[in-house]
Amino acid sequence: MSEQRKIYVVSLGCPKNLVDTEHMLGILTQEGYGIAEEVKEADLALVNTCSFIAEAVKEAVDTILTLADLRKTGRLKRLIVAGCLVQRYGYKLKKEIPEVDIWLGTGLVGRIGKLIRVPDKIFSIERPIYLADHSVPRLRCTPFFTAYLRIAEGCSHKCSFCIIPKLRGPYRSRTMDSLLREAEKMASEGVKEVNLVAQDITAYGSDLGMKWGLETLLERLSQIKGIQWIRLLYGYPGGITERLLDLMETVDLICPYLDIPLQHVNKEILSAMGRASEESPRQLVEQIRKRDRDIAIRTTLMVGFPGETHQIFRELWEFVGWAQFDHLGVFAYSKEKGTRAAKLHGEVPPSIAEGRRDEIMALQAEISLQKNRAKIGQKLSVLIEGFSEETDLLLKGRTATMAPEVDGQVLINRGVGEEGKIMAVRITEAYHYDLVGEIIE
Repeated sequence: MSEQRKIYVVSLGCPKNLVDTEHMLGILTQEGYGIAEEVKEADLALVNTCSFIAEAVKEAVDTILTLADLRKTGRLKRLIVAGCLVQRYGYKLKKEIPEVDIWLGTGLVGRIGKLIRVPDKIFSIERPIYLADHSVPRLRCTPFFTAYLRIAEGCSHKCSFCIIPKLRGPYRSRTMDSLLREAEKMASEGVKEVNLVAQDITAYGSDLGMKWGLETLLERLSQIKGIQWIRLLYGYPGGITERLLDLMETVDLICPYLDIPLQHVNKEILSAMGRASEESPRQLVEQIRKRDRDIAIRTTLMVGFPGETHQIFRELWEFVGWAQFDHLGVFAYSKEKGTRAAKLHGEVPPSIAEGRRDEIMALQAEISLQKNRAKIGQKLSVLIEGFSEETDLLLKGRTATMAPEVDGQVLINRGVGEEGKIMAVRITEAYHYDLVGEIIE
């Protein structure tokens, strides 16, 4: 009997990209491939890439070059590169890295099984209109108790700094039936936490003629037995409706957590970004904060956008101090070829933009510390994730207001916890981003 072929996988970028990786893995395992924990055990390597900003491009290229060296020495028999980097720079990279056997754009996820059977080298980029549904094989890479449910693909917003619509195509929602069937399968496999993802979850169903797509989906998902947390990730500011907030107040298993990338607060900058709306970021924060349920807000801000003066930056800094966000990520603007923003005047030197980023993150660190200290003594529900990477003497977990990968964690130094179970934890210590607590027996 011949030895089973094995695949080594590197998935870069966001959770939406991870879902693509999981689909490709599901298809390849059906083709007879096993999973290699280390590249030295693999016959085939797959890199699913990101190219949203310059740093992501560099990380992807470095990863490909490392594996290309192994392909050159014969340790790997084949190397596949897929995703956004290919869609954006594939023609150029094909010439520079000949060690890659298969190049696949973002719309080719579902065809990897057929293409892998072809012995020749393959280069394939098509207009991204593919939409994976519940029928496409999927091998989840997340822990058994948590999963990402991608409710739509692509983006139809026209943000001037963003290349994603060109890489991922127009916004296209999955059907409600497909999503419910996949969520039911997740629940049957022990998933407790379902994280809804898309480029903009609040636009869900708009392309299918639905008026309250996301809200209706949440009502249906909340009826699935076994799901205990539903988390909302990546919501466009203009899509946060009163009906959505009503649901978050009345349905306990919808996590009190909103991820809303605001990008900026200044009207002129938002207009130049292509993100101007009737409601200001300040009004949106007030709309959420006035609710009886304490809803955690995570946001992303961009500093150094063309035209951002020192005075405009101070406006943003003061807004962060006022808003008291629960979680915050700040990025220095990256000039991306092919975007409208790349043609704007008033560029901010990278060193100044990075200084502004650090200044806001220092402010946010103090805000986060004060918020965490206020939790000392409280009893919180925590999803136990297993042992800490630092030591087997500590367990780790997350509250309903902490998303996987991007937010802080709760370290548990006392009590017996069960991985994948939501348990009561009393908070005893607080740090800038993490909490420490003990399981209440």
